[in-house]
Order: sequence, then C-alpha cells, then structure tokens
Amino acid sequence: MQGDLKLSILGGGQLGRMLIQEAINFNISCRVLDPDADAPCKSIAHEFIQGSITDFDTVYSFGKNATHLTIEIEKVNVDALEKLEKEGVNVYPQSRVIRLIQDKGTQKHFFKENDIPTASFELIGNRQELISKQLNFPFIQKLRKDGYDGKGVYKVRSEADLTDAFDAPSLIEEWIDFKQEVAVMVARNESGETKAFPLVEMDFNPHLNLVEFLVSPSELPKTIEEEAQNLAEKIAQKLQIVGILAVEMFLTKDGKLLVNELAPRPHNSGHHSIEGNYTSQFEQHLRAIFNLPLGDTESINHAVMVNVLGEDGFEGIAVYEGLEQILKMSGVYVHLYGKKFTKPGRKMGHVTILDEEREAAIAKARKVQELLKVKA
Repeated sequence: MQGDLKLSILGGGQLGRMLIQEAINFNISCRVLDPDADAPCKSIAHEFIQGSITDFDTVYSFGKNATHLTIEIEKVNVDALEKLEKEGVNVYPQSRVIRLIQDKGTQKHFFKENDIPTASFELIGNRQELISKQLNFPFIQKLRKDGYDGKGVYKVRSEADLTDAFDAPSLIEEWIDFKQEVAVMVARNESGETKAFPLVEMDFNPHLNLVEFLVSPSELPKTIEEEAQNLAEKIAQKLQIVGILAVEMFLTKDGKLLVNELAPRPHNSGHHSIEGNYTSQFEQHLRAIFNLPLGDTESINHAVMVNVLGEDGFEGIAVYEGLEQILKMSGVYVHLYGKKFTKPGRKMGHVTILDEEREAAIAKARKVQELLKVKA
C-alpha cells in the first residue's frame, strides 16, 4: 500500500465527512465535489469543489485525473462515471452497480432474477395506469428514481389515497406486515473477499420514514442472523460490487426475511460501527475500494444509535439543547455533522451509546432522545 493514496468523492454530506475522518487514519487525501458551498465535507476535505454531481461535464471533469473515485449518494451522473471507468479510473462502486440501484424497479428485477426473497411487486408508468388497475389495498408505492430517506414512498391504504399517488414511473409492492426491520452492512473488495457485519434491528420514525433508533447486535435467533448475512453476501457477490453495501430487510411475522432495498455506500444503519465494531463501515469501505484485506466486523459491545433530527417548528441556525447533559453520561459518543442550519426532520448528527448490557444501552439511548433537541 502506498503512503499517499488519493480518493475523489462525489457528494459532500455527512457520509463523506465521516469517510474523510476515517481516511485521515490511512493517510488518504480526499477531494470532494458537492453543489452546496457549505457542505459538511468542506472544512475537512483536502480539496473541495462546488459543483453539480448530476451534470455529465462537471462529474467527468472532476474525475478525469482521479485514480479512485467513490460516492456518498446514489444520485450522481452515471454516464460520466462509465466514461471515466473506460479511461482507467477506479470507480467504486462500479457505474453499472450504481445504475442498477438508482432504479428501484431494476433493483426488484435483480432480486427476482437472482432468487433473492422480496415483496411481490409490479411496475407502473403513471398515476392513471395505477388508478385503472384492479388493486388489493393496502400497498406501497415507490418512485423508481430519486427517492431517499423515506422520500418517494407512499402508503396507499384505500381508493381515496389514489388521488395523491405519484404520477411518475414507480413500483407498487405488497404491504408487508413485518415483525421487525433489520439490516446488514456487507463489503467486498476487488479480490472478491466478502465480509458481513452483524445483523442490526431498526426502528423508523413513522412520520419521516427514516431510521430513528438502531440496536446492534440483534437479539434475533442466530439462524435469522446467519440467513440475513448469507443473503447480504450473496447479493454482494452477484453484483460483484467493490465497496460497502447496505442491505435493508423485513423480518415477517412468520419468520421470513424479505430484502427491501440496497444502498451501495456507507449507510445510516452502519453508523454505530464507528465505536461499536472492531472495524467501522467507513474503514471497511476504504479497505474494499483500495483492495486491502477486509477488517474484523465483530461487535465490541452492545451499541444503540440514535439519529439527531431537527425539531418540528424550528428552522434556522442550529442550537443544540441538552448536549452538556448527555456528555456527562458514560458510553455516549456524539457525532455532529457540521450543518449550520436546521429544519424539521433534517439529519443533524447521530449519537452512539455503548454498554455491556443491551437493556442499559437502550435505556441510555431513550434518555439521549429525551434530552438532546436541535432547535434554532
């Protein structure tokens, strides 16, 4: 391994920020492209360029002198990445993987073609096509492209909800009456080595439809964890992905695992790994894209991760109430994302709580949720 590796990153949000924080330990210098002049990465990147990550010319110009290029968000110009790959740039995850995952319809077909268990689905062109169908309520409608953090997902409970359905290419899928939402982070390097992290349990904010609370490792039966890890590794191998991959799943009430969605990058469901596992998801991603041996994914302790979201009714320069109180608690690790402005539901940071006892970690996490508020 060289001592002066360089990495170009499309996207300068909190995922890029945490990736850079880990890259510093490997003496990897990072340059970042992001449209926001005040992106979280700006103050810590070796080089920061303001520009569109969806514009072909901007992305191509940014990447043409790079050796290794990665993403922290899927919504990027894949055509530019494909051209860069042909010219010898190491783009990880590969452009074909990003293209597949950008479209939830294509994702679903990938699951079907590779015998990956998932909810039954149908592709829809527009709202009128949806209304004209014989439908079984309730069901979920998802935009095929550009949905993230719960955006682009619509719950259709009855015929009355159809008037507000998405009028764009989408998929409709069976409403799963699940017992638990779970996830596995998995990584694969260029040599084909693959390693999965322990299964985690997730609770979602019902209004924002994004992860609010995560517990690691899971207390579900070992057979379930092994099946989930095997599924994640199978997907990574079928994709031949290089890098980290989040595999989100439903555990149904009758004990079946159904894969919901993939994210080919560091993910909210792996943030706890910074303190909670021997190797963090960010370090593992770096190891994978530079074709280094993958690290030990085992848990060090019980870990609970809480997302820090902007409070309802507040918009402006962020003020963190209760920060001093939670910093007095043992086993509490605060990560603020460097976002100057808050608004309702915006991800402003996360807190990881470690404890030798699972229930004690959960109790502390609930206390953190109660005390820490982001206002303006």
